[in-house]
Amino acid sequence: MQTVHLEWKGEFRFEGRADEARTVIDGDGQVGPSPVNLLLESVGACTAIDVVDILQKGRQEIRAMSVEVGAERRDEVPRAVTALFLRFRIEGDVAKARAQRAVDLSLEKYCSVFHSLRMDVSVDTELEIIP
Repeated sequence: MQTVHLEWKGEFRFEGRADEARTVIDGDGQVGPSPVNLLLESVGACTAIDVVDILQKGRQEIRAMSVEVGAERRDEVPRAVTALFLRFRIEGDVAKARAQRAVDLSLEKYCSVFHSLRMDVSVDTELEIIP
């Protein structure tokens, strides 16, 4: 079983620990990401790691990559995420069709964080290649 440990640090702040790695989580978003922002970062990172792996295995030359993750949330409590938007920006000698296939494979098959979300969450993506 994979586990993390959270320790309350006062106010709405917690320190998360996974092995030796530490993360500050702040419900007010002042000294660390809020839990929802951390979820968005996790989806973005999980998908980005897959995309890098798939493109490198396909001998695509990536110089840089960034991912912006947006979310829509319910107005009512619980303010669950109802839609995601991922914008990928990749620099390098990368074929757009191969990059889009890598994004699609991540979301359809590989990204465990995304697949851990409720399946009624819609997702849209955007991809920009900068040669």
